[in-house]
Amino acid sequence: MTNLQSAIRSPQTVELHIEELVLRGFAPGDRHRIGEAVERELARLLAQGELPPLLARAGRRERLDAAPIGVRSGASAEAIGAEIARSVFRGFGQ
Repeated sequence: MTNLQSAIRSPQTVELHIEELVLRGFAPGDRHRIGEAVERELARLLAQGELPPLLARAGRRERLDAAPIGVRSGASAEAIGAEIARSVFRGFGQ
């Protein structure tokens, strides 16, 4: 294998299934928009580069607790979802 061949790696495939996303303190009508924003932002973060250590290891995780997030008053459901996704993504680094 040449150096060029070893430098070109096929992308890893990750299947991420979030069975339950617990949202406290948010309007019930925003739950779908927040969930969709979480999905979009996680996909974007995962597509950017190397997998975080927790995801790079094969196997199933039963639970991941994300750190509390700070949301400014009046933030959109999309901004809230993106912030949740970033918190979850940081949790994958553990």
